[in-house]
Amino acid sequence: MTPQSHQHSFTTLAEKFGVDLQKKDKAFAERFYNKLNDLTDLFHLLYEHHSQRDAQWENLIETIVRNYKERTLALKKEDQQKAKKDKWFLSQSITGMSLYVDRFCGHLSNMPEKLEYLKDLGISLIHLMPIFESPENESDGGYAVSDFRKVDKRYGKLSDLKKLIKEMKLNNMQLMLDIVLNHTSHHHTWAKEARNQHPVYKDYYYMFDDRHMPDIFDREMPDIFPESAPGNFTYVPECDKWVMSVFHNYQWDLNFRNPAVLVDMLDNIYFYANLGVDVLRIDAPAFIWKQEGTKCQNLPNAHRILALIKLCVEISTPGMALLGEAIVAPKEIMKYFGTGHYYGRECDFAYQATHMALQWDMLATGDVRVMLAAQHELLQKPYGTSWITYTRCHDDIGLGYDDEMIRHAGFDPYQHRKFLQDFYSGNHPYSTATGALFSSNPKTGDARISGSLASLCGLEKAINEKNDTGIQTAINKILLMQAHSFFLGGVPMIFFGDEVGYTNNYDYLQDPGKSYDNRWMHRPVIDWKKNALAYKKKTTEQQIFSGTKKLIEIRNQFDVFADQNNLVWLTPHNIHVAGYLRHSAKSNFFCVFNFSNEECNLTWYAFKEKHLNPSILLDHWTGKKHKVGHDNEYLTIAPYQFYLFEVVE
Repeated sequence: MTPQSHQHSFTTLAEKFGVDLQKKDKAFAERFYNKLNDLTDLFHLLYEHHSQRDAQWENLIETIVRNYKERTLALKKEDQQKAKKDKWFLSQSITGMSLYVDRFCGHLSNMPEKLEYLKDLGISLIHLMPIFESPENESDGGYAVSDFRKVDKRYGKLSDLKKLIKEMKLNNMQLMLDIVLNHTSHHHTWAKEARNQHPVYKDYYYMFDDRHMPDIFDREMPDIFPESAPGNFTYVPECDKWVMSVFHNYQWDLNFRNPAVLVDMLDNIYFYANLGVDVLRIDAPAFIWKQEGTKCQNLPNAHRILALIKLCVEISTPGMALLGEAIVAPKEIMKYFGTGHYYGRECDFAYQATHMALQWDMLATGDVRVMLAAQHELLQKPYGTSWITYTRCHDDIGLGYDDEMIRHAGFDPYQHRKFLQDFYSGNHPYSTATGALFSSNPKTGDARISGSLASLCGLEKAINEKNDTGIQTAINKILLMQAHSFFLGGVPMIFFGDEVGYTNNYDYLQDPGKSYDNRWMHRPVIDWKKNALAYKKKTTEQQIFSGTKKLIEIRNQFDVFADQNNLVWLTPHNIHVAGYLRHSAKSNFFCVFNFSNEECNLTWYAFKEKHLNPSILLDHWTGKKHKVGHDNEYLTIAPYQFYLFEVVE
C-alpha cells in the first residue's frame, strides 16, 4: 500500500465516523499525518510477511479513528490543557499512591469517601491495582485478566469506576490503571475460543501440537517462577495442545506475531484512555514478543510494538501517558524510553526498579558505592521521559543489578547477594528486618525479597520486642528511604499502608489462593482505626504519616524537583553518605542521606566541588540554617538522618 492509499483510507474512515478533519478535528488530522510515516514503518517491520497485513492495517486505522471519535469533549479539552504544559507528567506536584481497592477500602463505591484522606497526605495520582475481571484463586493478583472491560464483581462495577473517576477529576486527582499486554487468563473469551479450535482465535496464542517447538523455546527461556510455576508451557487436554504460559499455567501468552492481537489490544488500551485514565501501566512489556532461540525478553520487536502503541495514543488520546513495567537491568530499562529514531518516544515512564533495589542495598550495608556504580546508566534517560520512584510496591525486591556494579564496590557478587538475602529474611545476626525470600532458585542461589517497608526497616521486630529505641530507629529508616526516593526526579509512588507503617500481614497463609505467594505479606488490609492514629500525636502512625506528608509538601514547593534531568550525584567523600544536587536557574538543593547506623562526617567541600560556593544552607526538613564551613571542617550527620538543603546564600 502507498502513502496516498493510507491517507485515503484515513479520510474515508473519518467520514464514516463523522470526524471533521478540516475544522473541529483538524488537530487530530495533523497528529495523524505527522506520525503516519513512523506508524507505517513500524507496522511494516513487524508484519511485512504476514498474510493479514493489509487487512489488519485497515483495522488499525479504523481503531484509531473510532476511538478518537468516542473520546468525550471533556477529555479532549484535558488533552489540550496537558499539551500546553508540555510533558505535564514531569511536574514535581504529582505524588502517587498504589493500592488494592478491596484491601484499601473494600469496594470501589467506598473509594470517593477516602479521597480526602489521600489528598490530606498529598496524593494527587492514584494507581488502582488490577480491578478488571480475573478468576478467583487463578488471579495472580489481578494480572490474569478474563475480561479487559468488565470490573471484577469483587471490586464493584464499571459504573462505580466511572463515578470514582468523575469525583477524582473534581478533586484534581489523576488515575493510573494497569493493562496486561503479555497474556490473558485461560478463562478469557479468546482463550475459550482457542481451546475450541476457533480458526481465528487459535492464532491469538502460542499453541503447538507436540513438544517439538516448546522444547526449542525452552532451551533459552528462563523460568520466571521456578518454585510455583516451573516451565513455560502448559498441556491443555481439552484441545490436545501445548500453550505458552510463561508466568502461570492459567496465564496464556498472547501471540503478537499476529497483527490482529495488536489491533485488539490497542482497542483495549483506548478503552482505558477514554474512561479518563491519565497514566496507563503496561504490565510485563519485556515479554510481549517471542522468538525461538532467544530468552524471549526485551526483543527489538517488543520495543517496536510499544513505540507503535505510543504513536497511536499520541494521535487519538494524547493526554494519556504510558508506563512500561519492565523490571530489568539498567542497560535494558533505558531502551523502554526508546532507541534510535524512537529515542524518547516509546514509554513516557519506567520504574526506577534498579535504584529501588539499590536503596535496600545501601540500607543493609551502610555503603553507597554499589548504588553509585549504577548511576552512569540510569542518568542516560532521555529528556522528556520520567521515572516512577518508590521504596516498595506490590511486588518483590529483586537483586538483579549487574555483578560489575557490586565488584566496583569491592564485593563478591554471590556473597553480597547472599548477605542481602540473609539480612532481609532476618537470618543475619545484625539484622532487624523481618522479611522472606521469594522465588528462590536453589540451582543459581538467586532469590528476591518480600516484606513491607516498615518490617524490612525493623519496625515489626522492634514492636514485638517492645523496643522503643528500635521503633524510633525504624521510623527514621522509613523516612530516610522515602526522602531519598521522593527527591530523585520522577513521580514518587507510595505503596498503601507505608504512609502509616503497616508491618507484614500473615493472613495470606490461610488463603489457598494466596498461600503459595509470600508477596501477600506486604499487601496489607487497611484497618481504618489504625490509620486514624495518623492524627493522634506521638503515635508511630502519626510520626510516619506527618513525616511523609511533610516530604511531599517540600517537594511540591520547588520547581527544581520537577524531572528536568537536573540531578548530579555528589562524590562519595564518605561511603556511608549518599548525596545529590538538584539544580535549576531558580534554586539549588543538596539532598544528603546517611545510610549508616553510626554518626558520619561529610566534608563541607562536598558542597563546593559542583561549581557552587554556598555559604548558607537551609534544611527544609528541620527548618534550620547551616553555615558552610571550611574544607577541613565537617557536617555531622546522625544515624539514618538526612538533610534537604536549599542554597540560600
